[in-house]
This record gives sequence, C-alpha cells and structure tokens, in this order.
Amino acid sequence: MDQIFELQYALDTFYFLVCGALVMWMAAGFAMLEAGLVRAKNTTEILTKNISLYAIACTMYMVCGYSIMYGGADFSWFLSGITGDGATGVTEDPATYAPAADFYFQVVFVATAMSIVSGAVAERMKLWAFFAFAIVMTAFIYPMEGAWTWGGESVFGLYTLGDLGFSDFAGSGIVHMAGAAAALAGVLLLGARKGKYTADGKVNAIPGANLPMATLGTFILWLGWFGFNGGSVLATASVESANSVAVVFMNTNAAAAGGLIGALIVARFMFGKADLTMALNGALAGLVAITAEPSTPTPLQATLFGVIGGVLVVFSILALDKLKIDDPVGAISVHGVVGFLGLMLVPITNPLTEDGGSSFSGQLIGALTIFVWVFVVSLIVWAIIKATIGIRVSEEEEYEGVDMSECGLEAYPDFSIKS
Repeated sequence: MDQIFELQYALDTFYFLVCGALVMWMAAGFAMLEAGLVRAKNTTEILTKNISLYAIACTMYMVCGYSIMYGGADFSWFLSGITGDGATGVTEDPATYAPAADFYFQVVFVATAMSIVSGAVAERMKLWAFFAFAIVMTAFIYPMEGAWTWGGESVFGLYTLGDLGFSDFAGSGIVHMAGAAAALAGVLLLGARKGKYTADGKVNAIPGANLPMATLGTFILWLGWFGFNGGSVLATASVESANSVAVVFMNTNAAAAGGLIGALIVARFMFGKADLTMALNGALAGLVAITAEPSTPTPLQATLFGVIGGVLVVFSILALDKLKIDDPVGAISVHGVVGFLGLMLVPITNPLTEDGGSSFSGQLIGALTIFVWVFVVSLIVWAIIKATIGIRVSEEEEYEGVDMSECGLEAYPDFSIKS
C-alpha cells in the first residue's frame, strides 16, 4: 500500500506541476495578445509589463500572498521552506501532491489575474505606477479574496461563502472577475486614450498593430487553459480523477469553440464582416464562462455556455465603449462580465445538495463579495498612486508612444521613419 500511495503521490504531483507550467505559458499568451492589440509604438512597454508582472507576482505571493490566502498570515514558511510533510504553518490540502507543487500552481493563477489588468490600462499608464499596483494586488488584494473563497476563511468574520452555496471550480470569479474589477478601477481613474472618443459621442476605432500576434496569443491562452481548468481537478492518479480531468479538458475546449462561433456570428450580423478581434475575444469569453464549473456540464451544455459568453462579450465591449470606458483589449468584458456569467451558470449543472454544489444566491453573494472587495481596495490603491507618483503619461508621451518614454526601445525599429 505504501508503494501505491507513493506512486499516486508522484503522479499527482507531476501532473499538478505540468498543469502549473501550462498556466505559466498563459503569461506568454497574454503578452502576445496584448502586444498584438495595441499600436506598434506601445509594444515594448506592454511586453515589459507582462514579463515583469509575472516576476512581481511570483515574488510577492511567495513573500506573503500564499500565507495570507492559505496559512492565516503565518509567514514562517517563507524562511523555512515547504517540505513534503507540510510542517510549515501553511494549511495542507488533502489531495496527494507535494505542498510546494500547490504553491507553484497557485502562484501562476495570481499572475493571470494581474495580466488581465495589464491590457485594460494599456497605452497610457506609467510603467512604474503599474508595477506599484501589481505589488499590492498580488501581495494583498488577491490573496484576501482568495482566502475567503478557496481558502475557506470567513469574510471579515461575517459569513463563509462555501456555507452559503458558493462554488468556483477554477476561478471565473476568483481569478478572472477579480482581475477585471482591479482593471476597471484603474481605467476609471486613468481615463480614455486621446482620440478614442469625440465630444459628440462618436467612438473611434484604434486598431491593433499585429493581429497575427494577437491570434497566436489566443491560441496560447486556449492551450494554457487546459492546465488552468484541468489542474484544478487537483489529481489524476485514480480512475475517478482521470475521468474528471478528461471531462474538464473536453468541456474547456467545447466552450472555447462555442464562444468563438457565437461572437463571430454576432459580429457578422452587426458589422457585416467577420471581425477577428471579436472572434478572439469570443474564444476567451467561452473559456472564462466554463472556468467556474467545467466538470459537470455535458459537452452540449459546455458549448452553449461558451456561445452565451461569446455573444455577451460582443455586446459588453460595445456597451463599455458607449460608456466611454476605454479598454484596448476588451479585458474587462471578457474576464469581468463573462466571469460573472460563469459564476451564475454553475448552479445549472452543479446545484446545491447535501454533498456540496452551489445556489444562485450563494453565487451572487460570492460574486458581489469578490467584486466589491477588489474594486474598492483597488480604487483606493490606484488613487494613492495617482496622488503620489501619478498614473498617466503626458499627452506628448502618449502621442509619441510609451515605448521610448518608458522603456527607451522600439519594438519595430526597422519600420520607424528616420529623420
């Protein structure tokens, strides 16, 4: 029996680490997607943001974020290390994998939440102001709401979301909606890009510089999402868990496909053209919609959930533009609006029973808890940064592009006009 347990432990740990690596690969997807959807003069800066935020997230979550989320703010493990027996002051998970693997898998989720913020504030935010917010987001804001959800802690001692019937399998709300809430707070204080909206209410399209890169980024995210959702099964070394992983992979893929098709058809009817950017966001919307519960829907239900997400994201992007909320990559719509949708779809296939599940009221309370906490605290942090070092580049720097003013490098120097 000991040998069987050791083999199961090894296989589950290896699977967990591989899935974590797939989620880490999503950082490249976000970088490519965002670099493709911004203008050429802002490419270097957006790439710098994406690779740097990953490093900041890894460091801050190790310093204190993981302990806040799972260890009751016991930071001793940071100095003593994590061992196989879990004797670190960090709460052990009952699944059979190494505690260090759990940290690695969790830290790449934190980076994903912060990557969502990056695209929404693109092309006009100061680089170091973004880094300052990333520190607070990954060290405190995200870990706190994570403690109330996946960590099982009560919300300020008032109520426990799990007891109310809240469930979020892989993070439609905990990761994606949280990232979008932080992004929305930043965008509201930052303002729109110059020339995006006119005084008479007209919306000017600002096309991205590299749609092949944006498409590559979407494919990378689609691939990485199998680790995001599949890894959240937490195990694979038994018949039951292996079957569950297979279902999650199948439904994740089905929802992405449904989301792209839904967005593409709606865009065709509304614009008369096959809009690639809407199709890309539709695929991502389908992925976000299924993330809250990919293990219980049938393949048809997963596809339909994806279609709903893909349709919704098109209308959401257009609605935010009418409200003059400038989001260059559609991150708030994809991850926020559809993240909320994903949470509210969970009770359809995983209703509340004595053995667990979710209720519509529990999902709504959970969604409000996550959004209000992240949005309000983020708004305060953004306001402090704005009042101290400022968050927006000058009008001249924005016109010239933030690549040179913030990074001193051009992404495409051979295509620049030389005097």
